[in-house]
Amino acid sequence: MIDNLLLLVQNPSFALDVVLNGLLVGAIFALAAYGMSLVWGVLNIVNIVQGELVVLGGFIAFALASHGVPPLAALPLSAALMFCVGWLLYRVVVFRVVDKDLFISILATFGLSILIQQLMNMVFGSDVRSIDTGLGSIHMLDGAVTLAWIKIIAFVLALAAGAALWLFLRHARMGQAIRATAQNARAAHVLGIDTDRVYVVTYGINAALCGAAGSLAVMAWTIHPYIGLPYTVRSFLIVVVAGLGNVAGVVAAGLGLGAVENVAGFVLGAEYQIAFVFALMVAILVWRNLRAARSRSYLS
Repeated sequence: MIDNLLLLVQNPSFALDVVLNGLLVGAIFALAAYGMSLVWGVLNIVNIVQGELVVLGGFIAFALASHGVPPLAALPLSAALMFCVGWLLYRVVVFRVVDKDLFISILATFGLSILIQQLMNMVFGSDVRSIDTGLGSIHMLDGAVTLAWIKIIAFVLALAAGAALWLFLRHARMGQAIRATAQNARAAHVLGIDTDRVYVVTYGINAALCGAAGSLAVMAWTIHPYIGLPYTVRSFLIVVVAGLGNVAGVVAAGLGLGAVENVAGFVLGAEYQIAFVFALMVAILVWRNLRAARSRSYLS
């Protein structure tokens, strides 16, 4: 570990390579976190199935690519299919836990995550999957920094999705209805907004964003049926740091998490990278709790 840390300190160009690659991967984390922020803010549900939706989107893109669909063309198709999956999940299960105790929603979506995980294992198998885009990489600083083109494309698409989501929430009629429902669902319903339709569209958008994130993950990285939980934890961590409804904050937190996680994975070893994410989540939750306790003590 010390040797790896010294390698980063003594070789700034190599450190730049690690950080830049982490930032690019972090954009995929932010893409998945957009949806969790929406669902948490509008439906008041902590969506534990978030990671499994990401992985399912990746498997759909992999299946489409295996049947001859160009990898980048598989991304919008996967997102569209995942919107339908999200719609179905809401109509079958999720609508039953809206406005219920938060713990009930956690249990319900945790059950969904296990179900989807096992279904993916049955349909796609437990092997690690990835899509070779054939786009290659670019090299900078005499080859000291290497960036895969698919990661650069993922970064641009994630930022574009964030901008599109912000514009949709600000200017589209449904986007305005989503914002109104998030602020006060009862008042929105009294004013004529079909809150049930808002909820199902919101959950469908979340699933579509997860499908896009999973499609990029299977192209830039790898997936398998049991890798969903780390994506859920990353999304949860990003939303906790950024706050609900803060699209710019989600982008910044996602990029920061990607960079920090990549550096930690290199320094500590790849086998401890996910453990670092879990430890970071615990540390941030403890810090926020202590900060809130100090605020209450000061006010009293």
